[in-house]
Amino acid sequence: MRTISKQNISNVEQYKQKLLHWSQQFREVVWLDTNAFNTQYSTFDAVLAVDAITSIQTDYENAFKALKDYQTQTNDWIFGYLTYDLKNDVEHLTSRNFDGLQFPELFFFQPKKLFLFKDDVVEVRYLNFVSDELDVDLKTIDAIDVSNTVEEPQTENIKIKLRIHKDDYFNKVNTMLKHIHRGDIYEANFCQEFYAEDTLIQPLNIYNKLNAISKPPFATFLKLDDKYLLSASPERYLKKEGTTIVSQPIKGTAKRSKDKDEDDRLKTELAKDEKERSENIMIVDLVRNDLSQTATKGSVEVKELCKVYSFEQVHQMISTVTSQIESTTHPVDVIATTFPMGSMTGAPKISAMKIIETLEETKRGLYSGAVGYFTPQGDFDFNVVIRSILYNQSNQYVSYSVGGAITAKSDPLKEYEECLIKAKAMREVLES
Repeated sequence: MRTISKQNISNVEQYKQKLLHWSQQFREVVWLDTNAFNTQYSTFDAVLAVDAITSIQTDYENAFKALKDYQTQTNDWIFGYLTYDLKNDVEHLTSRNFDGLQFPELFFFQPKKLFLFKDDVVEVRYLNFVSDELDVDLKTIDAIDVSNTVEEPQTENIKIKLRIHKDDYFNKVNTMLKHIHRGDIYEANFCQEFYAEDTLIQPLNIYNKLNAISKPPFATFLKLDDKYLLSASPERYLKKEGTTIVSQPIKGTAKRSKDKDEDDRLKTELAKDEKERSENIMIVDLVRNDLSQTATKGSVEVKELCKVYSFEQVHQMISTVTSQIESTTHPVDVIATTFPMGSMTGAPKISAMKIIETLEETKRGLYSGAVGYFTPQGDFDFNVVIRSILYNQSNQYVSYSVGGAITAKSDPLKEYEECLIKAKAMREVLES
């Protein structure tokens, strides 16, 4: 049971900042923000969950079974993440590449304190045995003066390094193209890491800067003790509402321009680009196949195909695929049969993941995984962890990765340039 309070907020953005500052005292924090980028699939404008009453943390072995048991037993709100390397639980795969971040491979927690934003109302839910804290916390939050919050300076200039240098990147893409021409795969998402060692950052300040210049619909601030995710993700992985499942894969990217005519031209060119459309359609086919594993017969449907959406930094080509499931289907089974998301693997999925592992230099971990939540009713909503900065405070290790879909029509130089476009926002906020 929870103690519930509803409040009308006169300045929502200011209240969000107060909440984020207040949340930093807790070991477990998940903040999800749509930045008012509402669609017909949005349930909340923003959500904050803090302070675990129970939790689960595990490596990939039997991870989805453990999550299924935990979600069933708690039958409550739970928040957390799935790393890309849970692929090793659903398929006979491995992850042996370098890992400078060392996040647990799966983590979820049942929060004591939960804040749900919709329009100008915030609903606050506290577990009963901590309900006496509610009034005290609300007064503390209201008293925070974010206008006078002084940003702590970084201790030094951040020196960002490349895990794969340009010539090596070209060689690896050409190797992947050989696999494609040989028929091993049709498409693969190839990623590279940018990183900084012996570096201290202020995670909340970095998140705020990244969010301010990106304004994505799936922004995330996640804290697990000394480990942080600061994400400006534009992509939804999977949502369940009742018996409806929604997937919205992104494939296809174009830069934006400050000149309106130029910007409109770039958007139109992306919408008509045969290579970008073929990338997107191949992943849509993969998603349709994944969803069919739990869907009722004939219910998988493509609602939008290759629609271009505009974000602060880039134009993106997004498709929307839906399905219906039986009311008896367990929510974790829907995730386990579609994970990892096709937009971050390629097709066929297993072959693509094997080739990715041999060519990439870094264990992906939380990058290209998912962050989200389950409700007490068994609904869920998860993003795709891209356009994100990951930080291990104890190791003083900062990392961000970017990737692109390699197909038969790929030009290694253009793929490399697309990666730099995607990396621009993360580099800007770290170097500012």
